[in-house]
Amino acid sequence: MKTQFLKNVIPFGVIALGLSGAFVTTSMQKASAASLQIGYQLDAFGECSNNTANCETEENQFVCRINGTTGAQAWGKDNNGDCVVKLYRPE
Repeated sequence: MKTQFLKNVIPFGVIALGLSGAFVTTSMQKASAASLQIGYQLDAFGECSNNTANCETEENQFVCRINGTTGAQAWGKDNNGDCVVKLYRPE
């Protein structure tokens, strides 16, 4: 009786373990693909201001903005500290 129960249950356990492993692997790949960067608003002099937003460097159809979808465009800093890197809204 005990062996019959195990013979019927073990395949379902293996399938459940395989499915959960597939979902974990897929979510880990998506998380590592996007690189987050802080975006800065340009002031009247074209310098980086203290207004920031979380943005991505991975290109998509929406640019990153300071206050959601209607604010000023957010720019990333280059190696010289200038705000000239185009950033995109996180998905």
